[in-house]
Formats: sequence, structure tokens, C-alpha cells
Amino acid sequence: MKNIQMVDLKGQYQKIKDVVDASISQVLDTTAYINGPQVHGFQKKLENYLDVKHVIPCANGTDALQIAMMGLDLKPGDEVITADFTFAATVEVIALLQLTPVLVDVDPKTFNIDIDAIKKAITPKTKAIVPVHLFGQCANMEAIMEIAEAHNLFVIEDNAQAIGATYTYSDGRKAKLGTIGHVASTSFFPSKNLGCYGDGGAIFTNDDALAHKLRGIVNHGMYERYHHDVVGVNSRLDSIQAAVLNTKLTHLDNYNAARLQAADAYDKAFEGHGSIVTPFREGGQDNHVFHQYTLKVKDVNRDALVKHLNEKGIPCGVYYPIPLHLQKAYKDSRYQEEDFTVTNQLVKEVISLPMHTELDDDQIEFIASTVINFINSNS
Repeated sequence: MKNIQMVDLKGQYQKIKDVVDASISQVLDTTAYINGPQVHGFQKKLENYLDVKHVIPCANGTDALQIAMMGLDLKPGDEVITADFTFAATVEVIALLQLTPVLVDVDPKTFNIDIDAIKKAITPKTKAIVPVHLFGQCANMEAIMEIAEAHNLFVIEDNAQAIGATYTYSDGRKAKLGTIGHVASTSFFPSKNLGCYGDGGAIFTNDDALAHKLRGIVNHGMYERYHHDVVGVNSRLDSIQAAVLNTKLTHLDNYNAARLQAADAYDKAFEGHGSIVTPFREGGQDNHVFHQYTLKVKDVNRDALVKHLNEKGIPCGVYYPIPLHLQKAYKDSRYQEEDFTVTNQLVKEVISLPMHTELDDDQIEFIASTVINFINSNS
């Protein structure tokens, strides 16, 4: 059995090496490193894939989320509701823009933002909601959009972990994540389902006026060289990364299908074990693209399990070990611990196992049996 990787980027690259190398070589030959034809080609290709009117490429996923908020003209002190259980970048950009983060608890099954918690958190100062499609699973966008419409709020989808997932409405309609809210952001960090070989990100919207503004913001506020019409930043996807993404986008559905197949195999291996809760899925096979495969382990020393797996050559991750409301940078006297019961429990129980396109049956069997044997021998 080959060595187990948390993410096997090398194995994935080897399968598309010739095409990727040729695409990168083309960039080197043309020397159009910034805003070259590969960037524009990728933009159009991704717009077609998502069925969204506008894709605005940028330098990374955190920039994408910040620029999306900048484009909405939110003012210092405006409140933005988002999930407590997620990576810090989501709340980081809210604070950087001098907006007021309002962290709320998550659903115990999906780990995505809790709908009732959103409703309770709305005040006259609330201007936006940022649902995070955590670990690759769709947040409840239908309910979120209904809340937003009722209260005249913006919805900014943080789609850094779920590109390619499809949301199914209650009436059967379907839409790709990132196309439902007023604006969305994604990351092309190498480990993502659609990852480049460096940093990269993008913003999505169906709003023509907003798209125009965002295109200026990513390029120093310029639409015409040396004419700065809006306050902007320097955040551009470079042509080499776009060349990689152009190649990999063609394979994204297959990559997500491979992740789903691995998740199915994990689910089957853990089926019926009383101390292991496998990832919840709702809304059909395509609503979860398994950026992470994250278990909840009950009545188990999770940290000892992590140590045991590492000793057996099995990498794993704890996403996330500390709630955002307890992070030094984001503590706030408004927060009450009883409002975060789910998050406070999840940080003690979650463990993410290796998940990528190159996992094989032998690896999954070894990983699952190692988890099960540890729990059985320590219960």
C-alpha cells in the first residue's frame, strides 16, 4: 500500500501532467503573466460551468471574500452574521473592513450555519449574512435567502470548500453553489476540490453593476489605466495559476465524484458503529462534494485518536479546534456560551480523515479499521 496523504496533489498531478505542463509552458512562451489569455479563458469557462453571469478572478479566497464585501458598500459598524464553526478567514475580513462580526451557532448535523440562530441574531444594524458551505456541503440557502429578503439583507456565500456542489430547492430546482446569494467567493488553494499550484480565488455574481464594481476593486480601483474610480486593492489571479485551473476545471466533476466514492466507502466501513457519526447528507448526492470527510466521535478521546492515527502513518486534521467566539482576536462580551452549545461540542468531537481524488480501497480500509480498532480497544 502506498503512503497515505491527507491530500495527494502529486498523484493527481501525474495524471494530468502533460496537459498542465503544456499549458504552463504556453504562459512562459507568451510572457503574459498577469491578465493573460489564460485568465480570461478560465473566467469564461467557469462562468459556463456554474451558469453564473460574472466570475471575477482574484489572488486568493480571503481576498475574494473581502472584495465581495467591499463591493456591497457596507459601512463601519454594520453587522454581518456568520457561523462560529469555520476557518477564521470568514470573520477576519469582516473585522478588517471595520464591520461588526456576529457569530452564531451551527446545525449539529450539517455543521452549517443554524437558521434559527440567524433569525435571533438580526438587529436593525444587520446588513449581511455569510453562510459557509462547510466541508463541501450546501448550507440551507433557500431558508437563508428567504430571511435575507424579509429583512433586506445581502447574502455573501463563502464557497471556499464546496465548488461544484449543487443545491436543490424544495420545489426540485437546482443551482450550483456560489450562484444563489447576491455574491459569492471561492478559493483555489491547492488542497481545494478545484485547486491551483499556488494561491488563487474568484468572486461570483449575477448582478451586472456589482460585477463592474468588483472588477475595478481587484485592480487598484481602475477601469482605465491610472484612472482610479473606486478604492481598490491589488488582487489578481496570475496566468500560470489560470492555466492550471483551466486544465483542472475540465476534471472537477470527476474529482468530486471520486471524493463521493471515497466518502461512500468510509460510510460503509463505519456503518453501525455506535461511537462514530459519519457526515450527514441531505438534498441528494450532489449536495456534498467532500472537501473534508469529517467524523464526530462520541465518548472517545479524540486527541488520543489523532495521535494514534499519526503513529500509524495516517494523517488527519481537526477542523476546527477552537470556536471563533473564543479566539482572542474575536472575543466579544455580547457572546454567551449557551448560544454556542453545538460548536462547543463539535470542537471536542470532530476529526477529518484523508480525503482526495487518489484514495484507493486499501487505504480507506486501513484508515477505517485503524479508527475502529482504536475506539473498540479504548471504550
